[in-house]
Amino acid sequence: MKKYAILGLLLPIYAQAHETASDTTYLEDVVVTGARMSSDIRHLPMTVSVVGRETLVKNEQTNVLPSAVMNVPSLFVTTRGMMGYGVSGGAAGGVNLRGISGGTGGIMVLIDGHPQYNGIYGHPISDSYQTMITEKVEVLRGPASVLYGSNAMGGVINIVTRGMKEDGVKTDVNIGGGSWGTAQAEATNRIKKGKFSSTVSGQYGRSDNHRPRMGFEQYGGYLKLGYDFTENWNVWADGNVTHFNASQPGSVDAPMYEADQWITRGVATLALENHYKNTNGRISVYDNFGRHKINDGYAEGAKPQTRFFRSKDALMGVSMFQSAETEDGSRFTLGFDYQNIYGDAYYTDRETDEILETKNKQSAEVRNHEFAGYADFRQDIKKVTLDAGLRVDHHSVAGLEMIPQFGVVYRPVATGEVKAMASKGFRNPTMKDMYLYPPSNEDLKAERLWNYELSWNQRLNCGKYTATDSVKYHDEVVGVEVEKYNHAITYGVNLFYMKADNMIQTINKKNVNTDELENWGAEAEITWRIKEHWGISTNHSWLHQENKLVSVPTYKGYLGVDWHSCNHKWIASLGLQQLAGLYTAVGKDEQKENATLLNATLKYKINDIISVWAKGENLLAQEYEVIAGYPMPKATAMGGIKLSF
Repeated sequence: MKKYAILGLLLPIYAQAHETASDTTYLEDVVVTGARMSSDIRHLPMTVSVVGRETLVKNEQTNVLPSAVMNVPSLFVTTRGMMGYGVSGGAAGGVNLRGISGGTGGIMVLIDGHPQYNGIYGHPISDSYQTMITEKVEVLRGPASVLYGSNAMGGVINIVTRGMKEDGVKTDVNIGGGSWGTAQAEATNRIKKGKFSSTVSGQYGRSDNHRPRMGFEQYGGYLKLGYDFTENWNVWADGNVTHFNASQPGSVDAPMYEADQWITRGVATLALENHYKNTNGRISVYDNFGRHKINDGYAEGAKPQTRFFRSKDALMGVSMFQSAETEDGSRFTLGFDYQNIYGDAYYTDRETDEILETKNKQSAEVRNHEFAGYADFRQDIKKVTLDAGLRVDHHSVAGLEMIPQFGVVYRPVATGEVKAMASKGFRNPTMKDMYLYPPSNEDLKAERLWNYELSWNQRLNCGKYTATDSVKYHDEVVGVEVEKYNHAITYGVNLFYMKADNMIQTINKKNVNTDELENWGAEAEITWRIKEHWGISTNHSWLHQENKLVSVPTYKGYLGVDWHSCNHKWIASLGLQQLAGLYTAVGKDEQKENATLLNATLKYKINDIISVWAKGENLLAQEYEVIAGYPMPKATAMGGIKLSF
């Protein structure tokens, strides 16, 4: 009786500490993408969505993009099968954000703040972004060119890699299989011992997919090593290599044969960081590289190809920045970026592997350079935050570009803020635009875009609820009832308008700067944590395009419901996605698709080490296309086992 009496006296203190910590953590959602350093999202004028690891893994996706699409308004990625995006003709994996396409280099993917894209074509390689290495994904919706330069014209997707925060060793293994011969396996080991830390991951996946000649196979590995010299200085290095073999069958009406791809992508980074109370920064060198071999295939009745298209590229760079904060609430960031962009495209004989001489600019070897300096200033004045930034960027061919941004945040209440932002984005012409294939033009200038947005975000505490927590008293674990905040509801609405000019188009068989782009729209998202076991999240985006583009939905909506049992042994999630006005063809033969997609996942934890899972996708068996002529699979199922120790 005595120990329970003592425990009863301690419970109010325990409950109060639990509530305060939970509430504080929730309100101070820290991101790195909008400011190059850890920042309270409430003080950033730009719109940043965060998809945490719990959300990334709940549906057992091996790639981060499907989970990001479901949880980020206005973000859409094209797909064509159960597994594998591929590259070249008939490929999927095109990233679109507010109607700006990553396929043309308008959206940048980052890993720990370093750019990841093909040096020749300028687009991200979507099969390279694995969940196994990811702690969270931060999506900045709108131009981020002040901090990240070219290719961040419409926004950035920053993949923040995993690590260990406390001393110990943790290993996770996940193996699964399902419809159409699909199999996936991944393993990750994380270690932290004193000043040293490491993360090692390996991954394999394959699928026949639902159409003939559409096979996909991928394997890769990741290694990250870190060392803390002192409390204020640390160094880390990582390397990530992914190889995949993909085939594309052509459209249903125009089948292709031997349209095969062999792709290797990799990245290596070395970074030195400092972290002080009022200042922090980083200097890093990185190399993002690729090797590609592509058989363009042949149509039914035609002759097989006698040559392979090959290319290799490298994006080598140096990045440095330092941020300082003063006691009066001002923060100043200075940064410098250098990039050496290399690309080599050529053809080889299929039989002899000899390099072939080509005409009409069908091959090229080019090296471009880009230098940039930037400054960002942020000032807190009681309930107001002012932000201004400027980047000066010089490309060896496109020339000089000045990129400003301005923003203001007003917090009328402690739980809500209104944000206004005006920012410029740009995209330098790619090597393909300037040198490769007959339409190329070396006189192209950078594409430019201005974005204006207004948003409101708020977090609501809806009272308290009673829950059972486990408290350890001496060597015995006792279940006790405590009161917790039901700070369940967060919501945000956003209006945006963007206009771009100097857009690169092919006119009379030549690439020229001529076209304009004008988009505007609205976004809304709500998350409701219903007491302890239930959660609901929903997001919606509507987009108007003056100049319509394919693979961009007019409306995208998502509703997710999550549940777990009292002992956390059972976990279930249900997701409903609605696509409306998804253009698969524009112009005189305009085509639009509508689809309602239902997905579900169920998990059971057998013990502290072993759990099993099962999931189904497109459970309503919808017939739809994201890419014209490439029907998506109907209902599919997968299951697997996870080990954590």
